[in-house]
Amino acid sequence: MPVTLDNKLVVALSSRALFDFEEENGVFDRQGDDAYTRLQLERLDTPAKTGVAFPLARKLLAFNGDGQHRVEVVILSRNDPVSGLRVFRSASAGGLVLERGVFTRGQPPWRYLRPLGAHLFLSAHDQDVADALAAGFPAARVFSRSVVDAVRHPNELRIAFDGDAVLFSDEAERVFQSAGLDAFQSHERDHASRPLPPGPFKPLLDALHRLQKAAGEKVPIRVRTALVTARSAPAHERAIRTLMDWGIELDEAMFLGGLGKGPFLREFEPDFFFDDQLAHCESAALAGPAGHVASGVVNAPLPPPAADTTAGIRGPRRKTGRRR
Repeated sequence: MPVTLDNKLVVALSSRALFDFEEENGVFDRQGDDAYTRLQLERLDTPAKTGVAFPLARKLLAFNGDGQHRVEVVILSRNDPVSGLRVFRSASAGGLVLERGVFTRGQPPWRYLRPLGAHLFLSAHDQDVADALAAGFPAARVFSRSVVDAVRHPNELRIAFDGDAVLFSDEAERVFQSAGLDAFQSHERDHASRPLPPGPFKPLLDALHRLQKAAGEKVPIRVRTALVTARSAPAHERAIRTLMDWGIELDEAMFLGGLGKGPFLREFEPDFFFDDQLAHCESAALAGPAGHVASGVVNAPLPPPAADTTAGIRGPRRKTGRRR
C-alpha cells in the first residue's frame, strides 16, 4: 500500500519557524542566495539554535510516543536543498524525528500544503502565510522574538486562539468595525442562537480535538485549548453556542471585554497563541510563542485613496498603524 498521511495531524513549519536563522537570513538579505548557502554549508555540523516553534514540534511529536504515528511535522521551506541538510541535522541534534521536507529555493512553498494535507503552516514569510490562508489552510506568521520556555508544562500541549477571524469568521468583527461596539453587542445578542461561520483555524481545532481522542491515555501528554477573546457578555453566548454546535469543548475561555490579552496569556502559558491583530500578537509574544493570522477585515488591504475632484489631486491614505 502507498504511504499516506491520512488520519494524522500534519504541521508544516518553515526553517525560520523551527530554528533561529535570523543571523543567516541577514546574510541572505545583505549578500544574496549564494552567500547564504555557503554559510549554511560551513555550519552544517553546527546545530542551529532552536526557534519559536521548536517546543511546539517536540510536544506534537510526543503524541507518537507509544509507536503510533498520529502526528507528522514537515519542513516546508524556501531554503535550497543544501541548506536543508543543516535543517535536518539540526532537528536530529535536537531530538526531533523528522522524515519529510520540501525545499523550494526561493519559490513559494505553500502550494505543497494540499498534497501534504496540512492542518497548520507556520512561517516567518508574510506572503507565504497570506497565500496559504487564501488557499484555505490555517497559517500564521511567527513572531521570531517571542518568549520561549521549552520546559513549561511538559505533559500538556497548550494552544490558545482568538475568536473572531481566527476560530470564527469575521462576520461579527465587520459589524464592530463598521458600526461600533453597541451595534456589535446588539448583533451578537440577536443572533446568539445562530452559530458563527467557521474561521481559518477551525480545521486546526478539529484536528487537535481528534488527536486528543485518538491518543486518549496512551501517551503521557494531552491537549489543552483556550479561547482568548475581546468579547464580553452578552456577546459571549454566541461564541459558546458555536463551539457547542461544532461538538468541540475548550478547556478554558476568557472573555476579556477589551482588556489586554498578554497578562492572561502569561498565566495560561501557551505553546502557541493565534490572533488576527498585530497589537495582540505583540503583547502575547511577551508571554509565549505567538502567530499573526492575517485574515479578516482588520487585515484587509486599504482601499485606494479617493480622488480629490476639487483640487485635482489624490487624497491622503488613511493610516491604521498596521505594520506590513
